[in-house]
Amino acid sequence: MEERLIRVGITHGDINGIGYEVILKTFSDSRVSELCTPIIYGSSKIAAYHRKALDLPPLNMNIISRAEDAGVNRVNIINCVDDDAKVEFSKSTSIAGESAFKALETAVEDMKRGVVDVLLTAPINKHNIQNEHFHFPGHTEYLEKNFGTAEKKALMILMKGDLRVALVTGHIPLSQVASSIKTGDIVSKLLVFNRSLKQDFGIVKPRIAVLSLNPHAGDEGLLGTEEETIIRPAMQEAEKKGVLSFGPYAADGFFGARLYDKFDGVLAMYHDQGLAPFKALAMDDGVNYTAGLPVVRTSPAHGTAYDIAGQNIASEESFRQALYTALDIFRNRQRYREATSNPLRKQYFEKGGDNEKLDLTKEEEAGDL
Repeated sequence: MEERLIRVGITHGDINGIGYEVILKTFSDSRVSELCTPIIYGSSKIAAYHRKALDLPPLNMNIISRAEDAGVNRVNIINCVDDDAKVEFSKSTSIAGESAFKALETAVEDMKRGVVDVLLTAPINKHNIQNEHFHFPGHTEYLEKNFGTAEKKALMILMKGDLRVALVTGHIPLSQVASSIKTGDIVSKLLVFNRSLKQDFGIVKPRIAVLSLNPHAGDEGLLGTEEETIIRPAMQEAEKKGVLSFGPYAADGFFGARLYDKFDGVLAMYHDQGLAPFKALAMDDGVNYTAGLPVVRTSPAHGTAYDIAGQNIASEESFRQALYTALDIFRNRQRYREATSNPLRKQYFEKGGDNEKLDLTKEEEAGDL
C-alpha cells in the first residue's frame, strides 16, 4: 500500500503580518505540495485578500471542512476564522489576535485527534493573541500545556543546518534570569536537548556546548559565581546520565571564534544570549523548533514583521526551511522508534559452571525492569 504523505497543519498567524505572504510564496511552487499534504488553518477569503493586495501569482486552494478530507497534491485550507475579519497591514489589532488564536486552537485539536502529523506555525503577535484561553508568552508554552507532561517538557531550539541553540530560560525579563537559573533546570534542559539531538536529528553521541551566565565565564568568581555553584554541577550531574556537555563558555568568545562549529548543540542561559547571535547568523532562513514534546512543531525564526507587511518584500526562505525541517524530524523520529523498539540482546557468560549463556536486553542490563 502506498505510504500516505505527511499532513502538515499550518496556522496562518497574525493576519496583519507577513504570515500569508510567506505561506503563499512557499506554495506557489507546486513541487512543495508534492512533498507533503499542506492544510492551512485560516481563511480562504483572507488568503485571497493577501494574494491580491501583494499581487502574488494565483494559487488554487482546496477548501475543506475536515483535515481528513485533505487532497493530495493540493494546497488545502480549513476556514476557521470569521469571514469578516478585517486585515489591517502592520497594525496590532484584537481581530488579528483572535484570528491567530482560532487557527492555532483548531490545528492543535486536530493534532490531538491524530489527523495532522506535524504543526508549522506562522508568526503571532504575543500581545494581541492573549485571551482567557491563551495566557502564555508564546507558542512554545501553549504547546507544552497541551502536549507536555512532567516528563516531557518543551525546549525551544533555534536552528540552521548544524547550528542549534536552545535556552535554559525563555521569555522572561532579564532582571529575573539569574534567580531563575537552577541546577535542576539546567540538567533537565540538557537531557531534553540530548534526547532531541538523538531522536530528531539522528546524532548518535551529541556534543553540547554550555554557555556561561556571566561575562568571561565569571572570571573565577570575580564577575559572578553561578558558573561554579550552579552550571558546572549541573553539567556534572547530566554527565552521569549520559550527556556529553562542554564549557561553560563565555558567549562572546564562543560565537566570535565560531566554536559552535565544533558542537551539535549550544545551550544558552537566557533568550538574547543565544538568539541575538543566532539571528545575526541565520535570520533569513533560521527555524524555530519546539523539542521535547510528543508532537513536531516548527516555525520561521522571524516574527510578524509589521514593518514590511503588505509590501511583497518578505522572504519565504525561513518558512520553507521550517516546513522541510518538520518533515525531516517527523521521519527521523519514525526511524528512531524503529531502531530502538527491539534492542539487540547482549550475551553474557556466567562465571564458572558450564558457562551457560544469559541473554539480557539493554533494559535488563541496566536494571530498568
